[in-house]
Amino acid sequence: MSDRPTDGCPLPPFQRDFLESGECLSQIGTGAIGGKARGLVVAAEMIAAMPEADRGSDIEVAVPTLAVIATDVFDAFMERNRLHDVAQSDLPDERIAHAFQQADLPTEILGDLRTLADGLRSPLAVRSSSLLEDALHRPFAGVYETKMTPNNQSDGSARFLRLVEAVKFVYASTYFKAAKDYVRATGDAAAEEKMAVIVQEMVGQRHDVRFYPEVSGVGRSFNFYPVTGRRREDGVVVLALGLGKTVVDGGLSYSYSPARPKAPPPFGSVRDIMANTQREYWAVNVGKTPPYDPVAETEYLVRATLEHAEYDDTLRHVASTYVAASDRISPGVGASGPRVVDFAPLLVLEEYPLNRTLRALLAAGRETVGRDVEIEFAMTFPREAGAPSRLGFLQMRPMVVSDAVVDVPEADLASPTVLLASDQVMGNGVVDDIRDIVYVKPQSFEILRTQAIVGELERLNTRLLEERRPYLLIGFGRWGSSDPSLGIPVKWGQISGARAIVEATRPEMWVDASQGSHFFHNVTSFQVCYFAVSHEAQPGIDWAWLDAQPTTEDTGFVRLVRTGAPLRLKVDGRSGRGGVWHEA
Repeated sequence: MSDRPTDGCPLPPFQRDFLESGECLSQIGTGAIGGKARGLVVAAEMIAAMPEADRGSDIEVAVPTLAVIATDVFDAFMERNRLHDVAQSDLPDERIAHAFQQADLPTEILGDLRTLADGLRSPLAVRSSSLLEDALHRPFAGVYETKMTPNNQSDGSARFLRLVEAVKFVYASTYFKAAKDYVRATGDAAAEEKMAVIVQEMVGQRHDVRFYPEVSGVGRSFNFYPVTGRRREDGVVVLALGLGKTVVDGGLSYSYSPARPKAPPPFGSVRDIMANTQREYWAVNVGKTPPYDPVAETEYLVRATLEHAEYDDTLRHVASTYVAASDRISPGVGASGPRVVDFAPLLVLEEYPLNRTLRALLAAGRETVGRDVEIEFAMTFPREAGAPSRLGFLQMRPMVVSDAVVDVPEADLASPTVLLASDQVMGNGVVDDIRDIVYVKPQSFEILRTQAIVGELERLNTRLLEERRPYLLIGFGRWGSSDPSLGIPVKWGQISGARAIVEATRPEMWVDASQGSHFFHNVTSFQVCYFAVSHEAQPGIDWAWLDAQPTTEDTGFVRLVRTGAPLRLKVDGRSGRGGVWHEA
Protein backbone atom coordinates (compact mmCIF):
# COMPACT_ATOMS: atom_id res chain seq x y z
CA MET A 1 0.00 0.00 0.00
CA SER A 2 2.56 2.56 -1.04
CA ASP A 3 1.17 4.02 -4.28
CA ARG A 4 -0.02 7.55 -4.75
CA PRO A 5 -3.66 8.34 -3.89
CA THR A 6 -6.18 7.64 -6.64
CA ASP A 7 -8.45 10.62 -5.95
CA GLY A 8 -5.98 13.29 -7.03
CA CYS A 9 -4.94 14.51 -3.57
CA PRO A 10 -1.29 15.52 -3.27
CA LEU A 11 -0.50 13.30 -0.28
CA PRO A 12 2.73 11.32 -0.41
CA PRO A 13 2.68 7.67 0.72
CA PHE A 14 3.51 7.04 4.36
CA GLN A 15 7.16 6.25 5.01
CA ARG A 16 8.53 4.41 8.04
CA ASP A 17 11.14 7.17 8.44
CA PHE A 18 8.50 9.93 8.34
CA LEU A 19 10.03 11.82 11.28
CA GLU A 20 13.35 12.16 9.46
CA SER A 21 11.83 12.70 6.00
CA GLY A 22 9.95 15.83 7.05
CA GLU A 23 6.66 14.63 5.52
CA CYS A 24 4.05 16.01 7.90
CA LEU A 25 1.05 14.81 5.86
CA SER A 26 1.02 11.33 4.36
CA GLN A 27 -1.28 8.51 3.35
CA ILE A 28 -1.60 4.83 4.19
CA GLY A 29 -3.41 2.97 1.40
CA THR A 30 -4.33 3.94 -2.15
CA GLY A 31 -7.99 4.91 -1.86
CA ALA A 32 -9.73 8.23 -1.24
CA ILE A 33 -8.85 10.30 1.84
CA GLY A 34 -12.31 11.80 2.50
CA GLY A 35 -13.58 15.32 3.07
CA LYS A 36 -11.91 16.22 6.35
CA ALA A 37 -8.44 15.13 5.19
CA ARG A 38 -8.92 16.87 1.86
CA GLY A 39 -9.71 20.09 3.73
CA LEU A 40 -6.49 19.75 5.73
CA VAL A 41 -4.45 19.25 2.58
CA VAL A 42 -5.91 22.49 1.19
CA ALA A 43 -5.31 24.23 4.53
CA ALA A 44 -1.65 23.16 4.63
CA GLU A 45 -1.07 24.57 1.14
CA MET A 46 -2.94 27.76 2.08
CA ILE A 47 -0.84 28.31 5.22
CA ALA A 48 2.40 27.72 3.32
CA ALA A 49 1.37 30.37 0.77
CA MET A 50 0.41 33.01 3.34
CA PRO A 51 2.83 35.92 3.83
CA GLU A 52 4.88 35.49 6.99
CA ALA A 53 3.64 38.84 8.25
CA ASP A 54 0.07 37.51 8.24
CA ARG A 55 0.99 34.41 10.24
CA GLY A 56 2.94 36.40 12.82
CA SER A 57 6.42 35.61 14.09
CA ASP A 58 5.15 35.01 17.64
CA ILE A 59 2.81 32.20 16.56
CA GLU A 60 3.83 29.12 14.58
CA VAL A 61 0.86 28.05 12.44
CA ALA A 62 0.74 24.58 10.90
CA VAL A 63 -1.40 21.53 10.33
CA PRO A 64 -0.16 19.02 12.95
CA THR A 65 1.57 15.89 11.67
CA LEU A 66 -0.92 13.35 10.39
CA ALA A 67 -1.33 10.17 8.39
CA VAL A 68 -4.57 9.30 6.61
CA ILE A 69 -5.69 5.67 6.41
CA ALA A 70 -7.45 5.69 3.04
CA THR A 71 -10.85 4.21 2.19
CA ASP A 72 -9.46 1.09 0.50
CA VAL A 73 -8.24 -0.07 3.92
CA PHE A 74 -11.78 0.40 5.25
CA ASP A 75 -13.17 -1.63 2.34
CA ALA A 76 -10.72 -4.47 3.02
CA PHE A 77 -11.54 -4.41 6.74
CA MET A 78 -15.28 -4.66 6.08
CA GLU A 79 -14.97 -7.38 3.43
CA ARG A 80 -12.42 -9.62 5.13
CA ASN A 81 -14.31 -9.57 8.43
CA ARG A 82 -17.78 -9.83 6.79
CA LEU A 83 -19.10 -6.92 8.80
CA HIS A 84 -21.69 -5.52 6.39
CA ASP A 85 -24.67 -7.37 7.88
CA VAL A 86 -23.80 -6.27 11.41
CA ALA A 87 -23.12 -2.71 10.22
CA GLN A 88 -26.49 -2.36 8.48
CA SER A 89 -28.45 -3.97 11.32
CA ASP A 90 -30.49 -2.22 13.99
CA LEU A 91 -28.21 -3.43 16.77
CA PRO A 92 -27.32 -0.90 19.50
CA ASP A 93 -24.17 1.14 18.98
CA GLU A 94 -22.32 -0.78 21.68
CA ARG A 95 -23.00 -4.14 20.00
CA ILE A 96 -21.80 -2.83 16.65
CA ALA A 97 -18.69 -1.34 18.27
CA HIS A 98 -17.86 -4.62 20.01
CA ALA A 99 -18.23 -6.54 16.72
CA PHE A 100 -15.77 -4.16 15.06
CA GLN A 101 -13.32 -4.46 17.96
CA GLN A 102 -13.30 -8.25 17.55
CA ALA A 103 -12.39 -7.94 13.85
CA ASP A 104 -8.85 -7.68 12.45
CA LEU A 105 -7.38 -4.73 10.61
CA PRO A 106 -5.68 -5.58 7.28
CA THR A 107 -2.26 -6.98 8.13
CA GLU A 108 -0.53 -4.89 5.46
CA ILE A 109 -1.09 -1.64 7.41
CA LEU A 110 -0.16 -2.89 10.88
CA GLY A 111 3.53 -2.06 10.47
CA ASP A 112 2.67 1.50 9.50
CA LEU A 113 0.43 1.90 12.55
CA ARG A 114 3.15 0.50 14.81
CA THR A 115 5.57 3.06 13.35
CA LEU A 116 3.09 5.87 14.06
CA ALA A 117 2.59 4.75 17.66
CA ASP A 118 6.34 4.52 18.18
CA GLY A 119 7.28 7.72 16.33
CA LEU A 120 4.64 10.09 17.71
CA ARG A 121 5.00 9.82 21.47
CA SER A 122 2.50 12.59 22.23
CA PRO A 123 -1.26 11.87 22.44
CA LEU A 124 -2.99 11.06 19.17
CA ALA A 125 -6.36 12.14 17.78
CA VAL A 126 -7.99 9.45 15.64
CA ARG A 127 -10.68 11.17 13.56
CA SER A 128 -13.14 10.36 10.80
CA SER A 129 -12.74 11.56 7.22
CA SER A 130 -15.61 10.02 5.29
CA LEU A 131 -16.50 10.36 1.61
CA LEU A 132 -19.84 11.99 2.43
CA GLU A 133 -18.02 14.68 4.39
CA ASP A 134 -16.93 16.11 1.04
CA ALA A 135 -20.34 17.59 0.21
CA LEU A 136 -21.04 21.27 0.93
CA HIS A 137 -24.66 20.85 2.02
CA ARG A 138 -24.04 17.76 4.19
CA PRO A 139 -20.74 18.19 5.99
CA PHE A 140 -21.43 15.58 8.71
CA ALA A 141 -19.82 17.76 11.38
CA GLY A 142 -19.55 15.72 14.57
CA VAL A 143 -21.65 12.85 13.23
CA TYR A 144 -18.84 10.31 13.48
CA GLU A 145 -16.74 9.68 16.56
CA THR A 146 -13.23 10.83 17.42
CA LYS A 147 -10.98 8.94 19.80
CA MET A 148 -8.10 10.53 21.71
CA THR A 149 -5.39 8.16 22.93
CA PRO A 150 -2.62 9.16 25.41
CA ASN A 151 0.00 7.14 23.50
CA ASN A 152 2.26 7.37 26.54
CA GLN A 153 2.53 3.74 27.66
CA SER A 154 6.11 2.60 28.13
CA ASP A 155 5.33 -0.60 26.24
CA GLY A 156 5.27 0.00 22.46
CA SER A 157 2.87 -2.92 21.97
CA ALA A 158 0.36 -1.30 24.34
CA ARG A 159 0.53 2.01 22.44
CA PHE A 160 0.01 0.15 19.16
CA LEU A 161 -3.00 -1.81 20.45
CA ARG A 162 -4.69 1.36 21.74
CA LEU A 163 -4.22 2.95 18.31
CA VAL A 164 -5.69 -0.11 16.57
CA GLU A 165 -8.71 0.00 18.90
CA ALA A 166 -9.22 3.69 18.16
CA VAL A 167 -9.20 3.12 14.38
CA LYS A 168 -11.77 0.32 14.75
CA PHE A 169 -13.93 2.56 16.93
CA VAL A 170 -14.02 5.29 14.28
CA TYR A 171 -14.84 2.66 11.64
CA ALA A 172 -17.72 1.39 13.80
CA SER A 173 -19.12 4.91 14.28
CA THR A 174 -19.88 4.95 10.55
CA TYR A 175 -22.84 2.72 11.46
CA PHE A 176 -23.92 4.13 14.82
CA LYS A 177 -27.53 5.22 15.11
CA ALA A 178 -26.79 8.96 14.98
CA ALA A 179 -24.83 8.51 11.76
CA LYS A 180 -27.55 6.37 10.15
CA ASP A 181 -30.20 8.93 11.12
CA TYR A 182 -28.11 11.71 9.65
CA VAL A 183 -27.52 9.81 6.41
CA ARG A 184 -31.25 9.22 6.06
CA ALA A 185 -31.89 12.92 6.62
CA THR A 186 -29.53 13.79 3.76
CA GLY A 187 -31.19 11.32 1.40
CA ASP A 188 -27.95 9.37 0.95
CA ALA A 189 -27.65 5.61 1.18
CA ALA A 190 -25.67 4.38 4.20
CA ALA A 191 -24.18 1.58 2.09
CA GLU A 192 -22.47 4.20 -0.10
CA GLU A 193 -20.47 5.63 2.81
CA LYS A 194 -16.77 4.84 3.07
CA MET A 195 -14.50 5.90 5.88
CA ALA A 196 -10.96 7.19 5.83
CA VAL A 197 -9.32 7.78 9.20
CA ILE A 198 -6.93 10.55 10.23
CA VAL A 199 -4.28 9.73 12.84
CA GLN A 200 -2.94 13.07 14.00
CA GLU A 201 -0.55 14.42 16.57
CA MET A 202 -2.54 16.36 19.20
CA VAL A 203 -1.79 19.98 20.00
CA GLY A 204 -1.18 20.53 23.70
CA GLN A 205 1.23 20.06 26.58
CA ARG A 206 1.37 17.76 29.57
CA HIS A 207 0.43 19.26 32.92
CA ASP A 208 0.59 16.75 35.75
CA VAL A 209 -1.74 13.90 34.64
CA ARG A 210 -3.53 16.02 32.01
CA PHE A 211 -2.64 16.87 28.41
CA TYR A 212 -4.45 19.73 26.71
CA PRO A 213 -4.02 22.99 24.78
CA GLU A 214 -4.53 26.26 26.62
CA VAL A 215 -6.82 27.49 23.84
CA SER A 216 -9.15 25.67 21.48
CA GLY A 217 -11.61 27.32 19.20
CA VAL A 218 -13.79 27.64 16.15
CA GLY A 219 -13.69 30.66 13.84
CA ARG A 220 -16.33 31.61 11.28
CA SER A 221 -15.91 34.24 8.60
CA PHE A 222 -19.66 34.95 8.81
CA ASN A 223 -21.57 35.70 12.02
CA PHE A 224 -25.21 34.60 12.04
CA TYR A 225 -25.93 36.25 15.41
CA PRO A 226 -24.10 39.58 15.67
CA VAL A 227 -24.90 41.67 18.73
CA THR A 228 -25.25 45.46 18.58
CA GLY A 229 -22.30 47.13 16.93
CA ARG A 230 -21.04 44.01 15.15
CA ARG A 231 -21.50 43.06 11.51
CA ARG A 232 -22.25 39.63 10.06
CA GLU A 233 -19.38 39.82 7.61
CA ASP A 234 -16.93 40.46 10.47
CA GLY A 235 -17.29 36.84 11.53
CA VAL A 236 -17.17 35.30 15.00
CA VAL A 237 -14.68 33.30 17.06
CA VAL A 238 -15.57 30.95 19.91
CA LEU A 239 -12.79 30.05 22.38
CA ALA A 240 -12.42 27.60 25.26
CA LEU A 241 -9.76 26.39 27.65
CA GLY A 242 -8.70 22.78 27.03
CA LEU A 243 -9.73 20.43 24.26
CA GLY A 244 -12.09 21.74 21.57
CA LYS A 245 -14.77 19.26 22.68
CA THR A 246 -16.14 22.03 24.91
CA VAL A 247 -16.81 24.27 21.88
CA VAL A 248 -18.01 21.70 19.34
CA ASP A 249 -20.33 20.05 21.88
CA GLY A 250 -21.98 23.36 22.70
CA GLY A 251 -20.55 23.83 26.20
CA LEU A 252 -19.85 27.12 27.99
CA SER A 253 -17.28 29.04 25.98
CA TYR A 254 -16.32 32.62 25.05
CA SER A 255 -17.37 34.23 21.77
CA TYR A 256 -16.25 37.54 20.29
CA SER A 257 -16.10 39.47 17.02
CA PRO A 258 -12.64 39.40 15.35
CA ALA A 259 -13.26 43.01 14.29
CA ARG A 260 -13.76 44.07 17.93
CA PRO A 261 -11.73 41.71 20.11
CA LYS A 262 -11.54 44.16 23.02
CA ALA A 263 -15.29 44.76 23.24
CA PRO A 264 -16.83 43.54 26.51
CA PRO A 265 -19.05 40.45 26.37
CA PRO A 266 -22.77 41.12 25.81
CA PHE A 267 -23.89 40.64 29.42
CA GLY A 268 -25.73 43.10 31.59
CA SER A 269 -23.59 42.81 34.70
CA VAL A 270 -20.43 41.39 36.21
CA ARG A 271 -22.61 38.78 37.90
CA ASP A 272 -23.90 37.61 34.51
CA ILE A 273 -20.35 37.35 33.18
CA MET A 274 -19.34 35.27 36.20
CA ALA A 275 -22.35 33.00 35.76
CA ASN A 276 -21.56 32.36 32.09
CA THR A 277 -17.83 31.69 32.28
CA GLN A 278 -16.33 28.28 31.54
CA ARG A 279 -15.84 26.31 34.74
CA GLU A 280 -14.70 22.91 33.43
CA TYR A 281 -12.56 21.76 30.54
CA TRP A 282 -11.60 18.54 28.75
CA ALA A 283 -8.13 17.00 28.77
CA VAL A 284 -6.50 13.72 27.80
CA ASN A 285 -5.76 11.52 30.79
CA VAL A 286 -2.02 10.79 30.68
CA GLY A 287 -1.89 9.54 34.26
CA LYS A 288 -3.21 6.30 35.68
CA THR A 289 -4.69 3.99 33.05
CA PRO A 290 -8.51 4.34 33.10
CA PRO A 291 -10.93 1.38 33.07
CA TYR A 292 -10.72 -0.45 29.75
CA ASP A 293 -13.57 0.69 27.52
CA PRO A 294 -12.61 0.68 23.82
CA VAL A 295 -16.18 1.44 22.66
CA ALA A 296 -16.41 4.76 24.56
CA GLU A 297 -15.34 8.00 22.87
CA THR A 298 -14.24 9.50 26.20
CA GLU A 299 -12.26 6.45 27.40
CA TYR A 300 -9.05 8.47 27.73
CA LEU A 301 -10.59 11.89 28.40
CA VAL A 302 -11.13 13.58 31.73
CA ARG A 303 -13.03 16.66 32.89
CA ALA A 304 -11.01 19.10 34.94
CA THR A 305 -11.90 22.30 36.81
CA LEU A 306 -10.42 25.79 36.90
CA GLU A 307 -8.71 24.78 40.14
CA HIS A 308 -6.80 22.14 38.15
CA ALA A 309 -5.89 24.75 35.52
CA GLU A 310 -4.69 27.10 38.27
CA TYR A 311 -2.48 24.29 39.60
CA ASP A 312 -1.22 23.62 36.06
CA ASP A 313 -0.45 27.35 35.55
CA THR A 314 -2.45 27.38 32.30
CA LEU A 315 -4.71 30.35 33.09
CA ARG A 316 -2.00 33.00 32.59
CA HIS A 317 -2.94 33.79 29.00
CA VAL A 318 -6.66 32.94 29.06
CA ALA A 319 -8.24 34.27 32.25
CA SER A 320 -9.10 37.40 34.20
CA THR A 321 -9.80 37.90 37.90
CA TYR A 322 -12.87 39.22 39.69
CA VAL A 323 -11.84 41.99 42.10
CA ALA A 324 -14.53 42.16 44.78
CA ALA A 325 -13.37 45.47 46.26
CA SER A 326 -14.17 47.33 43.05
CA ASP A 327 -16.72 44.84 41.65
CA ARG A 328 -14.86 44.59 38.36
CA ILE A 329 -13.00 42.05 36.26
CA SER A 330 -9.28 42.69 35.80
CA PRO A 331 -7.36 41.06 32.91
CA GLY A 332 -4.84 38.44 34.00
CA VAL A 333 -4.37 36.29 37.08
CA GLY A 334 -1.90 38.41 39.04
CA ALA A 335 -4.38 39.10 41.81
CA SER A 336 -6.30 36.69 44.03
CA GLY A 337 -9.97 36.09 43.34
CA PRO A 338 -12.39 34.06 41.23
CA ARG A 339 -11.19 33.44 37.68
CA VAL A 340 -13.12 34.32 34.52
CA VAL A 341 -12.12 32.57 31.28
CA ASP A 342 -12.45 35.55 28.92
CA PHE A 343 -9.06 35.38 27.11
CA ALA A 344 -8.43 39.04 27.93
CA PRO A 345 -4.63 38.58 28.14
CA LEU A 346 -4.75 37.59 24.47
CA LEU A 347 -7.58 39.77 23.16
CA VAL A 348 -7.23 42.91 25.29
CA LEU A 349 -3.58 42.91 26.42
CA GLU A 350 -2.43 41.22 23.17
CA GLU A 351 0.26 39.13 24.85
CA TYR A 352 0.25 37.06 21.64
CA PRO A 353 -1.30 38.19 18.31
CA LEU A 354 -3.98 35.48 18.33
CA ASN A 355 -6.77 37.59 16.88
CA ARG A 356 -4.60 39.01 14.08
CA THR A 357 -3.57 35.48 13.13
CA LEU A 358 -7.16 34.19 13.16
CA ARG A 359 -8.36 37.08 11.00
CA ALA A 360 -5.63 36.31 8.48
CA LEU A 361 -6.52 32.60 8.46
CA LEU A 362 -10.24 33.28 7.99
CA ALA A 363 -9.54 35.73 5.16
CA ALA A 364 -7.17 33.27 3.48
CA GLY A 365 -9.65 30.44 3.92
CA ARG A 366 -12.47 32.46 2.38
CA GLU A 367 -10.28 33.36 -0.59
CA THR A 368 -9.06 29.78 -1.01
CA VAL A 369 -12.49 28.13 -0.81
CA GLY A 370 -14.35 30.91 -2.60
CA ARG A 371 -17.01 31.27 0.10
CA ASP A 372 -17.31 31.79 3.84
CA VAL A 373 -15.50 29.20 5.94
CA GLU A 374 -15.37 27.70 9.41
CA ILE A 375 -12.04 26.68 10.93
CA GLU A 376 -11.06 24.71 14.04
CA PHE A 377 -7.76 25.24 15.84
CA ALA A 378 -5.86 24.68 19.09
CA MET A 379 -3.04 26.68 20.65
CA THR A 380 -0.32 26.25 23.25
CA PHE A 381 2.17 28.68 24.78
CA PRO A 382 5.90 28.19 25.33
CA ARG A 383 7.30 27.33 28.73
CA GLU A 384 10.51 29.25 28.10
CA ALA A 385 10.71 32.98 27.44
CA GLY A 386 11.20 34.15 23.88
CA ALA A 387 9.89 31.00 22.19
CA PRO A 388 6.86 31.26 19.86
CA SER A 389 3.46 29.83 20.66
CA ARG A 390 2.00 27.08 18.50
CA LEU A 391 -1.35 27.16 16.69
CA GLY A 392 -2.47 23.86 15.21
CA PHE A 393 -4.88 24.22 12.30
CA LEU A 394 -7.29 21.28 12.71
CA GLN A 395 -10.06 21.70 10.16
CA MET A 396 -11.56 23.96 7.49
CA ARG A 397 -15.10 23.65 6.15
CA PRO A 398 -17.16 25.78 3.75
CA MET A 399 -20.22 27.53 5.17
CA VAL A 400 -23.65 27.79 3.56
CA VAL A 401 -24.75 31.44 3.50
CA SER A 402 -27.72 32.31 1.30
CA ASP A 403 -27.67 35.57 -0.67
CA ALA A 404 -31.33 35.61 -1.75
CA VAL A 405 -33.09 38.91 -0.98
CA VAL A 406 -35.99 38.54 1.49
CA ASP A 407 -37.57 41.64 3.02
CA VAL A 408 -38.93 41.47 6.58
CA PRO A 409 -39.95 45.00 7.67
CA GLU A 410 -39.94 45.68 11.40
CA ALA A 411 -43.64 46.55 11.21
CA ASP A 412 -44.44 42.96 10.17
CA LEU A 413 -43.00 41.65 13.43
CA ALA A 414 -45.72 43.51 15.36
CA SER A 415 -48.59 41.93 13.41
CA PRO A 416 -51.42 40.43 15.54
CA THR A 417 -50.97 37.14 13.65
CA VAL A 418 -47.30 36.71 14.54
CA LEU A 419 -46.61 33.44 16.36
CA LEU A 420 -43.00 34.36 17.09
CA ALA A 421 -40.49 36.95 15.98
CA SER A 422 -36.84 37.79 16.56
CA ASP A 423 -34.07 40.04 15.35
CA GLN A 424 -31.58 37.21 15.94
CA VAL A 425 -32.38 34.71 13.23
CA MET A 426 -30.06 32.55 11.18
CA GLY A 427 -31.04 31.61 7.64
CA ASN A 428 -32.68 33.33 4.70
CA GLY A 429 -35.84 32.69 2.74
CA VAL A 430 -39.57 32.01 2.85
CA VAL A 431 -41.21 28.76 4.03
CA ASP A 432 -44.96 28.27 3.60
CA ASP A 433 -45.58 24.52 3.85
CA ILE A 434 -45.42 23.92 7.63
CA ARG A 435 -48.57 23.00 9.53
CA ASP A 436 -47.06 21.01 12.39
CA ILE A 437 -45.52 22.56 15.51
CA VAL A 438 -43.55 20.55 18.04
CA TYR A 439 -42.85 22.47 21.22
CA VAL A 440 -41.50 21.82 24.69
CA LYS A 441 -44.24 22.88 27.10
CA PRO A 442 -43.05 25.80 29.28
CA GLN A 443 -45.12 24.68 32.24
CA SER A 444 -43.59 21.17 32.17
CA PHE A 445 -39.99 22.02 31.35
CA GLU A 446 -37.33 20.95 33.88
CA ILE A 447 -33.57 21.32 33.41
CA LEU A 448 -33.02 17.98 35.14
CA ARG A 449 -35.30 16.21 32.64
CA THR A 450 -33.77 17.37 29.37
CA GLN A 451 -32.59 13.84 28.53
CA ALA A 452 -36.17 12.55 28.85
CA ILE A 453 -37.29 15.35 26.54
CA VAL A 454 -34.82 14.10 23.91
CA GLY A 455 -36.58 10.71 23.80
CA GLU A 456 -39.99 12.30 23.33
CA LEU A 457 -38.70 14.57 20.56
CA GLU A 458 -37.08 11.65 18.75
CA ARG A 459 -40.34 9.67 18.72
CA LEU A 460 -42.28 12.61 17.30
CA ASN A 461 -39.53 13.31 14.74
CA THR A 462 -39.68 9.69 13.53
CA ARG A 463 -43.44 9.88 13.18
CA LEU A 464 -43.42 13.15 11.24
CA LEU A 465 -40.60 12.00 8.97
CA GLU A 466 -42.57 8.86 8.10
CA GLU A 467 -45.61 11.04 7.35
CA ARG A 468 -43.40 13.44 5.37
CA ARG A 469 -44.59 16.41 7.41
CA PRO A 470 -42.00 19.18 8.01
CA TYR A 471 -42.41 20.94 11.32
CA LEU A 472 -41.51 23.95 13.44
CA LEU A 473 -39.58 23.02 16.61
CA ILE A 474 -39.57 25.21 19.74
CA GLY A 475 -37.52 24.50 22.86
CA PHE A 476 -35.37 26.06 25.57
CA GLY A 477 -31.61 26.66 25.81
CA ARG A 478 -29.01 25.50 23.32
CA TRP A 479 -30.23 22.76 21.02
CA GLY A 480 -27.60 20.03 20.72
CA SER A 481 -25.53 21.01 23.76
CA SER A 482 -23.79 18.10 25.46
CA ASP A 483 -24.37 19.90 28.78
CA PRO A 484 -28.02 19.30 29.79
CA SER A 485 -27.91 22.38 32.04
CA LEU A 486 -27.43 24.56 28.93
CA GLY A 487 -30.14 23.08 26.73
CA ILE A 488 -31.66 19.96 25.24
CA PRO A 489 -28.88 17.50 24.25
CA VAL A 490 -30.34 16.18 20.99
CA LYS A 491 -28.34 14.81 18.10
CA TRP A 492 -29.19 16.22 14.69
CA GLY A 493 -30.81 12.98 13.51
CA GLN A 494 -33.29 13.13 16.41
CA ILE A 495 -34.89 16.35 15.11
CA SER A 496 -33.92 16.11 11.44
CA GLY A 497 -37.47 16.70 10.19
CA ALA A 498 -37.57 20.25 11.52
CA ARG A 499 -37.60 22.97 8.85
CA ALA A 500 -37.25 25.74 11.42
CA ILE A 501 -35.90 25.63 14.97
CA VAL A 502 -36.51 28.05 17.83
CA GLU A 503 -34.09 28.41 20.73
CA ALA A 504 -35.94 30.22 23.53
CA THR A 505 -34.48 31.36 26.83
CA ARG A 506 -35.83 31.16 30.37
CA PRO A 507 -34.75 33.09 33.50
CA GLU A 508 -32.94 29.98 34.75
CA MET A 509 -31.55 29.04 31.30
CA TRP A 510 -30.22 32.10 29.53
CA VAL A 511 -27.13 31.39 27.45
CA ASP A 512 -25.95 33.01 24.24
CA ALA A 513 -26.58 31.06 21.04
CA SER A 514 -23.69 28.72 20.24
CA GLN A 515 -22.10 29.19 16.83
CA GLY A 516 -19.15 26.86 17.21
CA SER A 517 -20.85 23.54 17.84
CA HIS A 518 -21.01 20.71 15.33
CA PHE A 519 -24.79 20.67 15.79
CA PHE A 520 -25.00 24.33 14.77
CA HIS A 521 -22.84 23.74 11.71
CA ASN A 522 -25.11 20.95 10.50
CA VAL A 523 -28.19 23.14 10.99
CA THR A 524 -26.68 25.89 8.83
CA SER A 525 -25.64 23.42 6.14
CA PHE A 526 -29.18 22.02 5.87
CA GLN A 527 -30.37 25.64 5.58
CA VAL A 528 -32.74 25.23 8.51
CA CYS A 529 -33.95 28.59 9.83
CA TYR A 530 -32.83 29.08 13.42
CA PHE A 531 -34.51 31.61 15.74
CA ALA A 532 -33.04 32.84 19.02
CA VAL A 533 -35.87 34.30 21.12
CA SER A 534 -35.30 35.81 24.56
CA HIS A 535 -38.02 35.35 27.18
CA GLU A 536 -37.89 39.13 27.62
CA ALA A 537 -38.35 39.88 23.91
CA GLN A 538 -41.45 41.53 22.47
CA PRO A 539 -43.49 40.09 20.85
CA GLY A 540 -41.42 36.94 21.52
CA ILE A 541 -43.46 33.74 21.36
CA ASP A 542 -47.25 33.64 21.58
CA TRP A 543 -47.52 30.72 24.03
CA ALA A 544 -51.23 31.39 24.61
CA TRP A 545 -52.02 30.87 20.92
CA LEU A 546 -49.99 27.65 20.87
CA ASP A 547 -51.74 26.28 23.95
CA ALA A 548 -55.12 27.07 22.39
CA GLN A 549 -54.49 24.84 19.34
CA PRO A 550 -56.01 21.35 19.33
CA THR A 551 -53.57 18.66 20.49
CA THR A 552 -52.41 16.07 17.96
CA GLU A 553 -50.14 14.36 20.51
CA ASP A 554 -48.94 15.14 24.02
CA THR A 555 -46.00 13.09 25.30
CA GLY A 556 -45.68 14.74 28.71
CA PHE A 557 -42.94 17.31 28.19
CA VAL A 558 -43.61 17.90 24.49
CA ARG A 559 -46.74 18.77 22.55
CA LEU A 560 -47.54 18.39 18.82
CA VAL A 561 -50.21 20.64 17.31
CA ARG A 562 -51.40 20.91 13.71
CA THR A 563 -52.75 24.14 12.26
CA GLY A 564 -55.70 24.39 9.90
CA ALA A 565 -53.71 26.45 7.41
CA PRO A 566 -49.97 26.50 6.71
CA LEU A 567 -47.79 28.83 8.71
CA ARG A 568 -45.80 31.51 6.91
CA LEU A 569 -42.14 31.87 7.82
CA LYS A 570 -39.86 34.63 6.54
CA VAL A 571 -36.22 35.32 7.40
CA ASP A 572 -34.15 38.24 6.14
CA GLY A 573 -30.54 37.05 6.25
CA ARG A 574 -29.20 40.60 5.81
CA SER A 575 -30.84 42.11 8.91
CA GLY A 576 -31.25 38.93 10.94
CA ARG A 577 -34.97 39.63 11.34
CA GLY A 578 -37.52 36.90 10.95
CA GLY A 579 -40.89 35.67 12.07
CA VAL A 580 -43.58 33.02 11.85
CA TRP A 581 -47.17 34.06 11.18
CA HIS A 582 -50.38 32.05 11.57
CA GLU A 583 -53.70 32.60 9.84
CA ALA A 584 -55.92 35.29 11.39
